[in-house]
Amino acid sequence: MKWTGWVVNALRSRPQQRPKLGQVIAARSEDSVRDYPSAGLTPSGLASILREADSGSLSTAMQLFEEMEEKDAHLYAVANTRRLALTGLEWQVTSASELRKGLDNVLADEAASYCREVLGGLESLDEVLQHLSLAIGRNIAIAEMVWDVSEGALRLRDVAAVDFGRIVFDALDRPRILTQEEPQDGIDLPRNKFIVHTPHNVSGHPQRGGLLRVTAMAYLAKHLALKDWMIFAEVFGMPVRIARYEPSATADEKRELLTMLQSLGSNAAGIFSRAVELQIIEANRGTAGPPYERLVEFLNREMSKAWLGQTLTTDVAGEKGSLAATQVHETVRRDVLVDDIRKEGRTIRRDLLGPLARLRFGPDVPVPYFRRTLRSSRSLTELVDVLDVAVNQLGARVPASWAHDALAIPEAGEREAVLSGATD
Repeated sequence: MKWTGWVVNALRSRPQQRPKLGQVIAARSEDSVRDYPSAGLTPSGLASILREADSGSLSTAMQLFEEMEEKDAHLYAVANTRRLALTGLEWQVTSASELRKGLDNVLADEAASYCREVLGGLESLDEVLQHLSLAIGRNIAIAEMVWDVSEGALRLRDVAAVDFGRIVFDALDRPRILTQEEPQDGIDLPRNKFIVHTPHNVSGHPQRGGLLRVTAMAYLAKHLALKDWMIFAEVFGMPVRIARYEPSATADEKRELLTMLQSLGSNAAGIFSRAVELQIIEANRGTAGPPYERLVEFLNREMSKAWLGQTLTTDVAGEKGSLAATQVHETVRRDVLVDDIRKEGRTIRRDLLGPLARLRFGPDVPVPYFRRTLRSSRSLTELVDVLDVAVNQLGARVPASWAHDALAIPEAGEREAVLSGATD
């Protein structure tokens, strides 16, 4: 291609922009080793783990975050609901000429076509996008771009996820990655080599604002409440067995009576003399239940609010709400999704499409945009009514491809038979 010469010359004259070839972050045996920081976790222990993450060492915090989702079914559900709402949407690469005026349309469209072709040929792209979506909870996720040279041109061969346990921060809160050569301080992230997604980095520190950190205390409180609930069920869930004996009973008779009571716990049957009065008292009969269930439900709602911005799309048991309230909550959840789409697109455009386009077409190329196709929340009937007004009454120019996609109707091929509409 005509741009190949520019690529070779640029890489020779601009070594600071040249990405390292091959895969820098090789797999290590340490990556498969996991501690279990949630075992015996206390509020002071949680604070210590978060302080350690603030100082730049993320290993323990990342392992805790992973365990939190594994051990808490509700947290796992709301976290995956948030992420799958993003990664389940189809992606597309849009030319910068469609969104910005005054650009070189030919160059912008060619750059978009090239990036679209490269991304479409990456088999690992969907997996890497799912890995990057984990940053919604952990507030950071990194993937490495694997480059090589083919026929004198620089090519993106693969994109590989970087294990969270490999990430550390320096004194200026810049991410570094641990390697075999630098197992303590890690290496700087070379230019045009890594995708770094930090969606909640609004307070200046990459570890403050992640949703797993926000819900860590709710997780710990729920974990402790469940532990106490299990103890309560074990101690007070079984009926209390009481036997009364005559004052004249001997020590042997008392021991025999105690053995019989203990056997009732498993056999539920026993033989007693007429002189023994046996009474079985049901646990909690006539009294209010323990507060553990209400506490767990409250903490679940707090997690839902943090992850989804609302509760009515996840928990309706015992809740009184109207259809209108549910629709408002669904709108809030859609706003959260729109924000996730915007932040993901910003990262992919900056760290992936930017290097792809500039290394291929030069530093002044209009970088294309990475976008997700957001499905319409309207019903098909409402959408048809809107299209009718927009096209027939207002004369709006609606792309036929968009209408087909919005209505979930495939476009017919040139030689395909089509349905004939009603004629006037």
